[in-house]
Amino acid sequence: MGNPVVVSDSKMAIEWVKDSKGIDQVVLRNPEGASAKVSLQGGQVISWRSARGDEHLFTSSKVVKAPKENRGGIAICFPQFSNCGSLEQQGFARNKLWIVDEAPPPLPAKSSDGSPFIDLLLKPSEEDLKSWHPSYELRLRVCLGLNGNLTLTSRVWNINGKPFSFSFAYHSYLAVSDISEVRIEGLETMDYLDSLCNKERFTEQGNAITFEAEFDRVYLGSPNPVAVIDHERRRTYVIRREGLSDVVVWNPWDKKAKAMPDMGYDEYRRMVCVGGAVVANPITLKPGQQWKSCLEITAAASSFCSEGLSF
Repeated sequence: MGNPVVVSDSKMAIEWVKDSKGIDQVVLRNPEGASAKVSLQGGQVISWRSARGDEHLFTSSKVVKAPKENRGGIAICFPQFSNCGSLEQQGFARNKLWIVDEAPPPLPAKSSDGSPFIDLLLKPSEEDLKSWHPSYELRLRVCLGLNGNLTLTSRVWNINGKPFSFSFAYHSYLAVSDISEVRIEGLETMDYLDSLCNKERFTEQGNAITFEAEFDRVYLGSPNPVAVIDHERRRTYVIRREGLSDVVVWNPWDKKAKAMPDMGYDEYRRMVCVGGAVVANPITLKPGQQWKSCLEITAAASSFCSEGLSF
C-alpha cells in the first residue's frame, strides 16, 4: 500500500502494513505515541496501545487460517449476534475482506481536531445475497483520539432493497491482568438475558459484576457509561455508546476455553469481552434508511468507580 501517509505532522501518521497472511492493515498513530491497528480482514481492530506501549486489547496467541478473523481485538458482528438461522455465528462481516472507503458520506466530525482515522466499507457479495438478500452498505470509521481514546462509528444503509432487520455488536476483547481481579460497574439493577440459562431474563442484583465462572450475558437498555476496573493493573476502561442499547459481557472460563481451537492455554484469564450491541430489539431499515452507532473506549491509568461519569 506504499509509504506512511502523514495526516497533519511528522508524529501523526497512517501507515499501511501487511500481516503474515498478506492481508492489509492500517496503523494509526497520534502525536503522543498511542497507536491502533486495523485489519481489512473483518474490519477488525487488532491492537490499541497507549503512548507507553501498553496493549489494551486481548488477542489470542493461537492464529487461525484465513479468512477467519483471529480471536480478540474488536470484531464487528453483523447482521446477527447469535448462532441461529442459516447465517454463520455472529454474522459474516467479521469474516469478510473490507475495502477502504474512498468517498464516505460526511460524519459528525469526531476527528475535527486532526485525530487520525480510517474509513472502511463492506458491500454484499454474490455469496451474501444467496443467504442474506438485502442490498446493504456497512461503513466503519476507526478513529484514534489525540488523548488516546478509541472510537468506532458504524453506519448501515438499506440502499434500495426491501426492508430488512439485523442485530449488531462490537465484540470488544479487553486485556486485563486476571479476570478474577476485574469488576464491572454501571450495569447494576439492569435486566439481562443469560445465554447460560437459555437466554432467560433476570435482573442484576450485585453492586458490581465480578467473575468466578463462565459468564455470557446481554444487559438490556443499559445506561452510559460502563466501567471495567482492573484492580491489579490499576487500569479502568470506560465504555460509552450511542445507538447501542445493549451491553454484551462474556468470559468463557476454563472448560469452554480449553475446547476452543483459537484460544491459548489459560488465556481466558487475561481477557473480558464488554461491548456495545443491539441484540434484544433488532434494527429494521426501510429502503433509503440508515442506522448509526458509536462506541468510544477510554483507558484510564487508575482504578475508580463509575459513579459520576457522564456521556
